[in-house]
Amino acid sequence: MRRPAMPPLLAGVGLLLAALVCAAPVHAQGYPGKPIRIIVPFPPGAFNDQLARVLSQRLHERWGQPVVVDNRPGGATVIGTELAAKAAPDGYTLLVVSFAFAVNPSLQSRLPYDSLKDFTPVLLAAVTPNLLVVNPSVPAKSVKELLALAKSKPGSLNYATAGNGTSPHLSMELFKSMTGADFVHIPYKGSAPAVADILGGQVGVMFDNAPNVLQQVKAGKLRALAVSSGKRSPIAPDLPTIAEAGVPGFDVEVWFGIVAPAATPKDVVTKLNAEINRALRLPEVTAGFRNQGVEVVGGTPEQFSAHLRGQISKWAKVVKDTGVHLD
Repeated sequence: MRRPAMPPLLAGVGLLLAALVCAAPVHAQGYPGKPIRIIVPFPPGAFNDQLARVLSQRLHERWGQPVVVDNRPGGATVIGTELAAKAAPDGYTLLVVSFAFAVNPSLQSRLPYDSLKDFTPVLLAAVTPNLLVVNPSVPAKSVKELLALAKSKPGSLNYATAGNGTSPHLSMELFKSMTGADFVHIPYKGSAPAVADILGGQVGVMFDNAPNVLQQVKAGKLRALAVSSGKRSPIAPDLPTIAEAGVPGFDVEVWFGIVAPAATPKDVVTKLNAEINRALRLPEVTAGFRNQGVEVVGGTPEQFSAHLRGQISKWAKVVKDTGVHLD
């Protein structure tokens, strides 16, 4: 018996559904089919750059495609971030993001992108505390002694930062607002010159990312008083948190993550997430990061999305309360 012919409309719908079913996994199956670019909105050398280069090597080893690190510093990370926001959402452009990504919406009223709407979170890669350090000539061996010294001589202690709006800057401004202590801000163009001047005694105090000062602390060239995070850090378990040392509620953690342009196919994001998680869990990668004072995190895109929203909200309040602005 001959089967009746399918009406043209139903046949067309059937073909469309079949095409959609077949097309769904195509992105991930064929990905990557060309070189990948990781934009770093910082100059070479900092941990953001090191993270990108570790992932570049590991992804290349797994996929056989070149993974190029593209350093685009400038504009308090805005230049590189805008470049990534405007890239094709195909998984071939990634962006390393960190503290500035969450604080810039509050510090800069005319960003050329939206930190939430224009990007797709891939994963939270790693975290590190800031260390509160002093030059050994500063007669303070604890947070309480530092506060007593600052309050006894208001405006006599200078503090260095890697620049306006950076995590060291906002860490100290939050510290000042919570304690009433007075320190004079000396901004530098990056961490390296700031660390050089605190080592030389030109400034007495600073917060800085652990990877930037940990070795100087271990060598006795700087004295660490506390960690900025809400709980003690495995990289310096003997150091108290600032909250433990007399400033209840103080909690600043520096973080590093990966995002892609908005509308990047979900299956490509899932593949990137799985592969980057795998790379971060390699024993040599985890150990290498920990030696620098950085702890691997990993996780899902959804977890990183929640983290970003929480950080943007937190620092919007801090910026408003402290009156910090970019000169």
